[in-house]
Amino acid sequence: MSSHIKQAPDSSQPLIILDNITIRVREQFILANTSWVIKKNQNWAIIGPNGAGKSSLVRAIAGEFPVVQGKIAYHGDESFKDKICYVSFERHQHLIAREEDRDASRYFSGRLNDFTTARQVIYEGLSNLCSRGQQFDSIIEQLGIEHLLERGIRFLSTGEMRKVLIVRALIMFPKILILDEPFDGLDAASRSQLAETINASMNKDTQVILVTHRLEEILPNISHVMGLKDGRMFFQEKRDDILNHDQIKRLYHRNRFHADVFPINERPACSKSSIIPDVLVEMKNTAVRYTDVTVLDNLNWQMKSGENWAIAGPNGSGKTTLLSLIAGDNPQAYANEIYLFGRRRGTGESIWEIKQRIGMISSEFQIRYRRSIQAVDVILSGFFDSVGLYRQSSFAQREIAKKWIDFIHMTEKADKPFNQLSYGEQRLLLLARAMVKLPVLLILDEPCQGLDRTNRKMILDLIDVIAQNSHTHILFVTHHDEEVPACITHLLRFEKELTGKYTIVSTCM
Repeated sequence: MSSHIKQAPDSSQPLIILDNITIRVREQFILANTSWVIKKNQNWAIIGPNGAGKSSLVRAIAGEFPVVQGKIAYHGDESFKDKICYVSFERHQHLIAREEDRDASRYFSGRLNDFTTARQVIYEGLSNLCSRGQQFDSIIEQLGIEHLLERGIRFLSTGEMRKVLIVRALIMFPKILILDEPFDGLDAASRSQLAETINASMNKDTQVILVTHRLEEILPNISHVMGLKDGRMFFQEKRDDILNHDQIKRLYHRNRFHADVFPINERPACSKSSIIPDVLVEMKNTAVRYTDVTVLDNLNWQMKSGENWAIAGPNGSGKTTLLSLIAGDNPQAYANEIYLFGRRRGTGESIWEIKQRIGMISSEFQIRYRRSIQAVDVILSGFFDSVGLYRQSSFAQREIAKKWIDFIHMTEKADKPFNQLSYGEQRLLLLARAMVKLPVLLILDEPCQGLDRTNRKMILDLIDVIAQNSHTHILFVTHHDEEVPACITHLLRFEKELTGKYTIVSTCM
């Protein structure tokens, strides 16, 4: 009779053992002599500063980076790796790159509208789709992505794409689910929905390894926390023993930044970009539509000289589309009545004349900036508004770029290829690239995404100093209200009506 009694799972059973490993990331060796045991029923959070090695560690577990010393042992055998799902920014970047690579064949075959849809990404390579149907319906309902399933992935925002990739991971019934900054790019309601979904999955047969820069994102069912710093293990502790501990402060400790060291270079007085009109941006009855999807409808908005705006609203409300119309990256700008710096779009100005007066950082731009150029050259490319560096920079420009790379504490990585840096390090470089020429308009779409708390504070302080000490105007998008800089004077908020459409409400701060 006892043979029919179901045995409780052995919580001490190791699922993954890292035995004195060292990881190779291209030519670099990191996380030397790292040991870690992930046992059954344990859920881990990994925290630490930008460039500490967090993503490299979990990518090694997922089999994406080689181990050159020691070994990683999986429960049972190597086939256990097939039960590990990894969701990350790099996966999103890979899918967009593949989509762009397919554009040539679409052009020659005449299938210009044959885009990869969200549904196709979710089901790609999966068998037994019928058995997954019920769970699929449940998860998409929880995360609210039903309306995205037939949409092309290149038309999804970063937050929307993140939800799609997490749905795909969950319907694979993984034993280990690795989530690298899963809440980045999500609005408050979506973060709450996703947190509930992930937390509930830990109560089933899935264990979670969560990489995050925000302590408030460590979910209730996380049992253990690991800290990494400078490419080394800093601590491994039970969750309740560490979150209020002094080790957290030491993990993120860096020197404070002072306003007088910010590398602000004024725009030359004789340049065309120094002439600032009374109205920087004006949109009249602006609409953007993709087949049967209306993203913006009858938008009227004006940004005047001396104003700094924040833009807020749920995922999919049209914030990123609005920015793309301003930055010159959306061809539908020419079908609308849009004025930039006192001149209507489509009246003879070149895209380079527009970009000369605009600096921009966004997740979408970071996805497209797939270049193997040196870190310092990424900053220099901001002077020329190019993706990559194709022109000879002046001595003065190189000196300014050097000041910026010193300021963001990446001097030692100035010669490193951009595509070999962590997501957060890339974000810092692209922020410096956007700011280096002190444009008339600085567009910052979730600029703190992927940054540790020290770097977030540095960037927000820097934005305020730029606004106060230059002629640059700020257009700032965030899903975190606490990250709105003090310099912001006006708020443009997208609000959903009962009809499902979005309307805008503008207020003074």
